Amino acid sequence: MSVSEISALLKRTVEERFGFVRLRGELSGVKRAGSGHLYLCLKDENARLDGVMWRGSAQRLSFLPEDGVEVIVTGKLTTYPGRSNYQIVIDRMEIAGEGALLALLAKTRARLEAEGLFDRARKRALPFLPRTIGVVTSPTGAVIRDILHRLADRFPSHVLVWPVLVQGQGAAAQVAAAVRGFSALPHDGPVARPDVVIVARGGGSIEDLWAFNEEEVVRAIAASTIPVISAVGHETDTTLADFAADLRAPTPTAAAEIAVPVLEELRAQVIELGLRKRRAVMRPVSLGRERLEARSQRLPRPEALLAAASQRLDEQGEKLRRGLGERIAVARHDLAGSAGRLSLPLLSSRLARARDRLAGQRLTPMALTARLAQERARLDALARIAQSLNPDAVLQRGYVRVTGADGRTLVSRAQAGGEAALSLHFRDGALAVVPVGGALPPKPRATGRKPDGPRQDDLFG
Repeated sequence: MSVSEISALLKRTVEERFGFVRLRGELSGVKRAGSGHLYLCLKDENARLDGVMWRGSAQRLSFLPEDGVEVIVTGKLTTYPGRSNYQIVIDRMEIAGEGALLALLAKTRARLEAEGLFDRARKRALPFLPRTIGVVTSPTGAVIRDILHRLADRFPSHVLVWPVLVQGQGAAAQVAAAVRGFSALPHDGPVARPDVVIVARGGGSIEDLWAFNEEEVVRAIAASTIPVISAVGHETDTTLADFAADLRAPTPTAAAEIAVPVLEELRAQVIELGLRKRRAVMRPVSLGRERLEARSQRLPRPEALLAAASQRLDEQGEKLRRGLGERIAVARHDLAGSAGRLSLPLLSSRLARARDRLAGQRLTPMALTARLAQERARLDALARIAQSLNPDAVLQRGYVRVTGADGRTLVSRAQAGGEAALSLHFRDGALAVVPVGGALPPKPRATGRKPDGPRQDDLFG
């Protein structure tokens, strides 16, 4: 036989003998080709077996195969003549028990946590009152009904549901696409962009919830631009989506309670705040009224304040009445005494004397003229004295008057030496001068001969 014939015979023999096998082993050398086929090795303590999973079967996987994961595979053995070895063509692959799932979960969690996807600093605060709530869940399960019912009880809100598979093949891809789709909605688009997103699923086994442990879902939740509430499973169930979300709710119903406040409680709180506001506004008024009443009670009564003054007024009024009466009586007595001394001849003689004095006091033009001449002579004398005392009068005879910067007349050399500038007043105007070098000029020396013209006194003494 030729090599090809023996290889074909071996291939038929192996496939007929091992057409259906179920194997347990640890994955090693897992790699996905560009065609979508999955190539790997199954190994245990003593042996290894090559394996291949075609693209159609690989797309139905509910988890991401990784090195070191213990799996159970179902398929058939065949040979590859090109390399003279045998391999298993895998139709199905599943995690080998809950222990293996937990180990894979712990490994994935440690790797994503090292990248910072679970860091608390990345957590965002939820909006207090979201206008639109996005829900990523199955549209046919009880979860969406519980969420809608709870929202209607607490605070009726606009809910936008993105239907996805929550279990089985393709569930992880749909959940991740839904989270990314909500984040991609524009703020002013035709579809309202949610203010918060709830990723929800009911309870189940670890295999049922495995889609929410997939790295694709975790990264989509961590990269969401909208705050995410994770509500997967019951209170005791924990998935990697819970660590990546901004907040974890123990149940989908609890997620609805966390997302919105209670409308009736808000109304009661608003009413209470209004009452507190009114009490706060009225409290200063009430305190002021109480203080005013307390102080008014300590004030004396107006009657008591006016009692002494009223009594003094009554006493003074009585004294005035008595005083007026006494004054009238004295005036009447004096009038009666003076009336006896008055007579018509006496009054006539006093009137005649008064007329004589009045006639003697009459004014004449001569008296007025003499008085005016006397005052004019005094005024002329004062004018001559003022003219003689005028410092500018001597300027007409060739003299000069020296003043300082403030207009004050300088009469000595010492005063002139302290000035920075001088003004020389002549009969036809003033001339500003500055001492040379800031100092006074020296006095002229005596030459022993007489000057040619009339000598003028030195202005600087």
